[in-house]
Amino acid sequence: MMKKLTWKHLSFVLMLAILVLLPFVNDSRTLIILLTQIFIFGILAMSYDILLGYTGIVSFGHAMFFGIGAYTTAVMLKQVDTTLSIFLLSIVVGMFLAGIVSFIVGLLTLRLKSHFFAMLTLAFSGLFLVVAEKWRSITYGNDGFTFRAPEMFKDRITFYFFVLACLVVVFIALYRFVQSPTGRILIAVRENEQRTKSLGFQTLHYKVIASIVAGTVASLAGSLYALSLRFVNTSVMTMDITLDALLMTIIGGVGTLAGPLLGAAVIEYAQHTLSGMARDYPIFERWIIFFGILYILAVIFFPKGIIGSIRFMIWNWRRRLKAKRKTSSALSHEKERFE
Repeated sequence: MMKKLTWKHLSFVLMLAILVLLPFVNDSRTLIILLTQIFIFGILAMSYDILLGYTGIVSFGHAMFFGIGAYTTAVMLKQVDTTLSIFLLSIVVGMFLAGIVSFIVGLLTLRLKSHFFAMLTLAFSGLFLVVAEKWRSITYGNDGFTFRAPEMFKDRITFYFFVLACLVVVFIALYRFVQSPTGRILIAVRENEQRTKSLGFQTLHYKVIASIVAGTVASLAGSLYALSLRFVNTSVMTMDITLDALLMTIIGGVGTLAGPLLGAAVIEYAQHTLSGMARDYPIFERWIIFFGILYILAVIFFPKGIIGSIRFMIWNWRRRLKAKRKTSSALSHEKERFE
């Protein structure tokens, strides 16, 4: 029996239709590149939301999985071949390596609590960054290296549709994951890990699963990011990548999946706009300061994130409307009783 369509499904289909039709009505190269970057970082932010929003884990080492995917794709395209099959294989290999690393790191770190876990993930990320800097025969260190993209992706619009397809597949897959029994247990771990343990669940087992899922999805984002630039260096493993994912998740709304996508759009558009204004207005040369102010305002006025705040307002409005209807019904009943 088919499920009833909701406004969430309709809004998803409508937004997807707009994004599919957009390149045919607006051929701006800048807009296509900006939207592609939003899609890529949206995938990264959704992967981080699996940890922060659905499991309650704050990780400072998420960039290492992003970097694993970026370097795997870049190295294979440079040293093996630039065909589509090699690119797709590099994505699979990157996700496989990220899955193994996330499994090992998860086992070693997820037994720790709060800031101890966060600091250890930062240490592991720093270790991978040092390896990328020193293994110059493969990574070329901080200088990085360029590589050629597969022939079909030299057209930016084709790459735009490929990244959009990846985004849709990841969104649906992660949505099914968080709605599954495993996803429900992860939410229980986030809310009260001790109570979840008392019910007989091996919480470490489920947190490692969340780590593996988040790591493999982040690797996919890294592969797409490297191909979008046709260049890779150690910046893909720096703390900035993790902080971007964290800010996108918080601004958009944790535990929503759609929130990180919106957060990625806000942050990428803000960075693009503010850095562009710096060319015309000297005051915006320190655009990172204005970006910080934007983040502070977002946290003040949208403490639950944009999506979370909107949901709260809708819930509050429905609650007041329901209370008003009950009051009206009670008054009407009282009036009929007296008449």
